[in-house]
Amino acid sequence: MNPEPEMAAPDPPAGATGLFTGSGSLRAIARLVIYLAIVFAGLILFGAAIAITLRPVPSFFRTPLALILDKSTLVACAFGAAAVMAKLEKRPFGIYGLPRQEAFGKYFWQGAAWGLAEITALMLLIAAAHGYSFGSVVLGGGQLLRYGFLWAAVFLLVGFSEEFLFRGYTQFTLTTAFGFWRAAVALSLGFAAAHYSNPGEGWPGLAQVFIIGMFFCLTLRRTGSLWFAVGMHAAFDFGETFLYSVPNSGFVAEGHLSNASLRGPAWLTGGAVGPEGSVFSFVTLAILFVLFARFYPARAKS
Repeated sequence: MNPEPEMAAPDPPAGATGLFTGSGSLRAIARLVIYLAIVFAGLILFGAAIAITLRPVPSFFRTPLALILDKSTLVACAFGAAAVMAKLEKRPFGIYGLPRQEAFGKYFWQGAAWGLAEITALMLLIAAAHGYSFGSVVLGGGQLLRYGFLWAAVFLLVGFSEEFLFRGYTQFTLTTAFGFWRAAVALSLGFAAAHYSNPGEGWPGLAQVFIIGMFFCLTLRRTGSLWFAVGMHAAFDFGETFLYSVPNSGFVAEGHLSNASLRGPAWLTGGAVGPEGSVFSFVTLAILFVLFARFYPARAKS
């Protein structure tokens, strides 16, 4: 595979000065604060509008349709805020990690293949240790197609929202202030912290979230975009939640494929949080780093 140039620390427009176009750590931090303020303001406004319009019934918010609404709101706020900042900073939107010319191209589908391979390997390891049983298929015909499509849509939105929030505009901007890998560590810690409130979450699961965050940063560094990470993130969650029908970050889905079961100690199965908290998850993550470094090498600097 022909490697792409590693993503370099971006430079401001030539000769630019001022808060939005100038260089310097303080300016970068100020821009990040403004971006996050726009995101949160949008979420508050959308949340108020949804609450007034839908007057939600609690059970609705456990369905894939509700999650599509929720994640669509998050994507709209994250992307909309970045579009505002792109105008102010006089930069193309695609520089924040999702160039339009690469949309759903080779990196996205390669990432999706890696995501399905990772969750499949993880479930096979747990099953080999007698911790997982697929059970019998409980969906058929129209229900199978309906829920398969809905969960694919949910996790595509999850991939876009989480990757862009933690490794899109935020990663780009902090890179200008502190360098790529310092920014990656800080944001991966934030990514793990965002999962702290998940049902049954513990340190193994949080450590796994931090490590996968760093892996996604590596894919950004090597491919130059977030498309690989978006595809992989979406496919892993889809496989975990729908195909293998196990808890995903403590969430048990409505409309999963089978009546699968996890049994055994939490170190094996991940407990209530799901397989991402299993000790085997650290094994598959280590393999990911080795294989990705092998197949997507850094291009030597001239």
